Amino acid sequence: MLSESFCSSFLLALPDDIVAIISRSLSLRDLCNLSLCCRSLCALVNSEKVWLSQCETVGIVPNKDLIEWRKGVSSYRALCRFLLSVKPLIGIWVHQNPELGNVVYVMPGFVSVVGCRIIPQELGPLGIDDGPILWAPVFEIIGDFDGATTFFLHGRDKGYDYFYPGSVKAIEKNCNVLLLEVEPKQQRNGGKLMHGKSYVNLLDSETSKKICRSDSGLSRSQRVLGQNEATVPFSRLGFSDRRKLLELVTKQVRLKVPDTAMGPLFPHLRDNADNFWKDMVLLLQRRLALLQMYKHGNDCINGNPGQDEPGLPSDPTQLELSMIRKSFDYLSNSGNSPNGDDCQTQSTKMKTLGDYLRSSIKQFLGKSVSSRGILKNSSSSSESRQALLHEFLMSGDTAGLTLHASTTKLSSYRAWPNMHDTRFALYKLPMHVPKEDQVYAGLWGGTFGWPPGRPTEDKPGKALFFLLLSYDESQGQRFLIATKILEGTHYVLHPNGSAMFIVNIDEPSQEPFPWDTDADSIPVIVEHAFNGEGIANGYGFRYPGSKPGSLFVIQNGLLVFIWKESRSVLTLQRLNLEELLKKGEQVPPLPPVANFSYLTKSYSNVFAGFSNASTCLSSARQKLA
Repeated sequence: MLSESFCSSFLLALPDDIVAIISRSLSLRDLCNLSLCCRSLCALVNSEKVWLSQCETVGIVPNKDLIEWRKGVSSYRALCRFLLSVKPLIGIWVHQNPELGNVVYVMPGFVSVVGCRIIPQELGPLGIDDGPILWAPVFEIIGDFDGATTFFLHGRDKGYDYFYPGSVKAIEKNCNVLLLEVEPKQQRNGGKLMHGKSYVNLLDSETSKKICRSDSGLSRSQRVLGQNEATVPFSRLGFSDRRKLLELVTKQVRLKVPDTAMGPLFPHLRDNADNFWKDMVLLLQRRLALLQMYKHGNDCINGNPGQDEPGLPSDPTQLELSMIRKSFDYLSNSGNSPNGDDCQTQSTKMKTLGDYLRSSIKQFLGKSVSSRGILKNSSSSSESRQALLHEFLMSGDTAGLTLHASTTKLSSYRAWPNMHDTRFALYKLPMHVPKEDQVYAGLWGGTFGWPPGRPTEDKPGKALFFLLLSYDESQGQRFLIATKILEGTHYVLHPNGSAMFIVNIDEPSQEPFPWDTDADSIPVIVEHAFNGEGIANGYGFRYPGSKPGSLFVIQNGLLVFIWKESRSVLTLQRLNLEELLKKGEQVPPLPPVANFSYLTKSYSNVFAGFSNASTCLSSARQKLA
């Protein structure tokens, strides 16, 4: 048996390149254990080549880009730390509202990952490959010098673009839900994190009334919780409380985007070397500006980074919860009545009989729910849902925005997750790598009509559809399901998560393909054809029906589904979303909270309305004409 000293000497005698190759077969735990053996092996394991090899193994960024990313961090080890932490976020995230699509694709930026919303849109005559895909920024997670993560939410308010800095919770390896939250924290080092700013002017009358009602029944002993009291999870708050807290925090931590932070979020494709290197210079400068803003806030914009002055925040991402509590106490005690009844005096005079009845029913139901909760959980009235906001505000010293990537048990129907309507959340779609027996799995995009994407006189643009193709088995037969995740019409025709078509892979179709040539007059060769059913008007919008049809696999990689009766044609091609976005066109984001996940159900293109995408789309068409 070889001695340990001989094995160490053997490893130390190997060239660095060979050690780097060997390290690919080792886990991070193995490398850490190896570094503990002796000082010589510790130095060997900490070499740049070993950690460059580990960064390549993560698989997010190709080697040639890793070399550029290294310029922004202290070492490849720090870079590997960042890549491993954000890897679970890469992919497609969705929310079911609005019905036209709420698709956010998380992709590599520059020492960062970027969440990009795909705007529902139409395509010009050049189709998907050559036409600009419109997208808007949602958030960025930037790697710091040591590989730590920094979070920026994007948003737009009153015509100006803003950054909303926050923190990132530990990202779970198999996360499937991405939440925007406000997290309370304990104050560190006794330092002040925010100057005295009143929140009263930020609360509308509806919120003031709610606070008056919720606080009036709480004694001071009930309101004051101990320092060691367990933190109330943000998710336990009512929807209105969560929304108001997010709006309060975003209004206070926001930073107006300066000229130094303008520029691309990720580089263009390498097919144009000059543009690529220009992008890299701008990206490096922009990243340094954002990191300075994250640490020093508006001081950095004003040219005074790192200058601590009385009354200015030392951490621009955190707010003092005591200021919010004082504002709430002020609202609850400002009325003449100790119960806060004066908050509703004027509105009570104007109430109609219907309003009175609705208010009485709500009050009765609220008491009923509260009573049932007390009997079931043996809890006091201070622990009811209306009191949770105060418990949350007493569970820490400061609070800030937090991106929380967690793993939750989700049910799904035909590859579409069943999601909450009242969570500021995005849900990850499972992306299956095509296998030998599942060659069509993955993301596909397309339009209606043949040849694909060709405009007509009555329809100058074709609506862009994104479909997620997945496989399922039932009664010994295999089915291919095409789930709609994005629709580019002005008014939605099919609900999110609906199956545009389902075909039986084990049942060949005998239907002939209607055309002999494609748009370039090249003969069409059909490799496979399957029987199936396509979506159609049935029991209503939420429960559509289906009509028979056939799926044809064309020799150039296209999939064409044709409805048998109507002869409607849906033509699809496999997408590389990262490349499309790098060739795409950026448009302004939504307001910050709605920008993360637009929860209001809508059947029209709300994204185009908020982001002025319609203007960008018309300009894009002019360029293509």
